[in-house]
Amino acid sequence: MDKFSLAPAFAATSHPVADMTLCAARLQDDARWPWIVLIPRRMGARELEHLSPANRAQLMDEIVLAGAAVRAIGAALGRPIDKLNVGQLGNITPQLHVHVIGRRPDDAAWPGPVWGVGEAAPYAPDALAAAISAADAPLRQLKSAS
Repeated sequence: MDKFSLAPAFAATSHPVADMTLCAARLQDDARWPWIVLIPRRMGARELEHLSPANRAQLMDEIVLAGAAVRAIGAALGRPIDKLNVGQLGNITPQLHVHVIGRRPDDAAWPGPVWGVGEAAPYAPDALAAAISAADAPLRQLKSAS
C-alpha cells in the first residue's frame, strides 16, 4: 500500500505546525497573512469527494480549529483577525488541501482574494517562531496520536 506523501510545493512554501487527526497543518510562509494550510493525509485525495463521510466531518472540525489557530497567530503578531477566509481550490497544487486565512481591512488584498497579490513575504525567524507557537494550542486539540 502506498504511503501518504506531501506534495513538494507545500514543503517549499510552508512550515509544519501540527499533525492533526486527519490533516497535516502547515503555516504558509507569507507573513502578510496568518494562514494555515490543512492537507488531509489520504493518499491520492484531490477532491472533497475522495474523503469518506467521516473524514469530511473530521476535516470540518479541523478547519474550525485552524480558524482558531489563525486568530491566535494574528493576536500574537499584533494583527488581530477581522474575517476568516476558507478556500479549497487545488488548481496549481492538486493534492487536496484547504486554506484558512486571516484577513483584515488593512491587508494588501482586502477585500479581494489573496492569490496573485504581490510577492510572498517570508516570516522573519522570530515571527515564525511566535506564529507556530501561537498556532500550537488550538491545533493541539486534534493532534494525531501516531
